[in-house]
Amino acid sequence: MDDEPAPRPTEPAPYGDFEADCPARLGTDLFANRWLPVVVYMLRDGPMRPGDLRVRIGGVSQKMLTQTLRRMEGMALVERRRYAEAPPRVEYGLTEAGRDLLVPILALGDWVDRHGAAVAAAMDEAEARAGRSA
Repeated sequence: MDDEPAPRPTEPAPYGDFEADCPARLGTDLFANRWLPVVVYMLRDGPMRPGDLRVRIGGVSQKMLTQTLRRMEGMALVERRRYAEAPPRVEYGLTEAGRDLLVPILALGDWVDRHGAAVAAAMDEAEARAGRSA
C-alpha cells in the first residue's frame, strides 16, 4: 500500500435528481467503447489512413474500425480528410476535442502501470475461488 493518500475528486456539480442527467456519463460512455480510446491513442502523432491504423492497432476488424471512426467523426473527435487522388485517399486525424482525450487516456495508462498487476492478480484469485466453490 502506498503511504500517499489517493487524490480526492472535486465536488460534482448538481445536474438534477437523476444520474442520467449528469454530463459525466458522456465521458464514461467514451471509455465504454472498446476501440475508441485505442484509436485516439494511435492517432496521437498525426493523421493516418484507415488501413495503416488497422495494422497498427491489430485485432480490430475493418468493419469495427469503420464504425468506430464514423462514430468518432459524428462526435467531432476525429476529422476525415479526403484527397482528390487516384486512387482516392482518406485520412483521419484528431480534432482538438480528440487530442484533449489523450489526457485521461494517458492518466488511465499511468493508473494501470501502478495498479494493473495487483488488480489482475485479485481478479485471478477471485476467479479461482469461484471455481473451487462451484
